[in-house]
Amino acid sequence: MSAHDFEFPAIDGGSLPLAQYSGRPIFVVNTASFCGYTPQYRELEALWRNYRERGLVVIGVPSNDFGAQEPGTAAEIKQFCETTYAVDFPLADKQRVIGDDAHPFFRWIAEELGEAGVPRWNFHKYLIAPDGSLAGAWPSRVSPTAPEITTEIEALLAG
Repeated sequence: MSAHDFEFPAIDGGSLPLAQYSGRPIFVVNTASFCGYTPQYRELEALWRNYRERGLVVIGVPSNDFGAQEPGTAAEIKQFCETTYAVDFPLADKQRVIGDDAHPFFRWIAEELGEAGVPRWNFHKYLIAPDGSLAGAWPSRVSPTAPEITTEIEALLAG
């Protein structure tokens, strides 16, 4: 099993099958609009703009699992992200990311990393290698543009 076996419903309809990004690194982040870490959207958008031409895909997965900090509808979340942070990277529809009813991608993460790798708050980050394997995971407090993340992204993009 790999990340390419999963898909998310897209925030504006349709789906985001991760298999469509096979051969490219994917940066998946559970997000929320009303969190102290919400300004990380700005850095996620910077990653997307800096690396998308080289192949990186950034996917935001809104979740209301922590502190009820993502209460809005899909339309409200999308509008907030676009108007407040000029987000144009792909967004999934709101998902559960913890517990027995978590999206299958996040249950796979839990199997791969154990309990320590499960999101503990909004803006937990996962880097998927071009072959669909898990290449890295970082907690909320680590900025999306931190050197430990960009170094891993650069290494994956270099092949």
